[in-house]
Amino acid sequence: MKQPLQPLLRLQDVRRRFRLGEAEVEALKGVTLDVHAQEFLAVWGPSGSGKSTLMNIIGLTDAPSAGEVWFDGQDTRRLADDEMTAFRGHRIGFVFQSFNLVPVLTALENVMLPLQIHGTREPELRKRAMAALTDVGLEKFTASRPDKLSGGQRQRVAIARALVMQPRLVIADEPTANLDSENSRMVVDLMREMNRTHGVTFIFTTHDPRLLEHVDRKILLHDGQIESDEVMQ
Repeated sequence: MKQPLQPLLRLQDVRRRFRLGEAEVEALKGVTLDVHAQEFLAVWGPSGSGKSTLMNIIGLTDAPSAGEVWFDGQDTRRLADDEMTAFRGHRIGFVFQSFNLVPVLTALENVMLPLQIHGTREPELRKRAMAALTDVGLEKFTASRPDKLSGGQRQRVAIARALVMQPRLVIADEPTANLDSENSRMVVDLMREMNRTHGVTFIFTTHDPRLLEHVDRKILLHDGQIESDEVMQ
């Protein structure tokens, strides 16, 4: 894949410190990373390596204690809180290990939710949500609530919801942690397909090395630092 000159995402010497009682814990210790548009990238490593903290920084839901985060050429340090919320809402989609679906809403209503929050109106609202569910193979389950869906189906709804705003980047933090091996492969294969067909950049975290054969690039995070950064052949 020919890479553009300017990365979609650039982290420069990013550090994140937390205060735990009298102690200070440094979860990220100077992470420098470029991610280009349309990459399919996994961040892996043991529990406590800083993966979730890194995803929060990349997803602009947390700010680094030090360092720079650039997204789409924008220095995110210069964004006010309301600007950051709007910037994140239109450019980044999120997939969570616990699905984070609203239990009283149907699959279609769950996918419509981000569009409603950003003021999209009928008929565009329903049309885009239906298209997103069709993309993930759940067009026959639009009226089903989460408790009537399998774990794999719930995660597919979550992927449709992440994609419905047509973001530049989707972040998935341990998206297969609550799934069995078969559904784990299915979810990663689906994200890969969405990456190829929609041109969306995906970054996902995992502790399962078996899933790494599907990626363009894998980054090993250990003790808050990048230990290796490997482009797959």
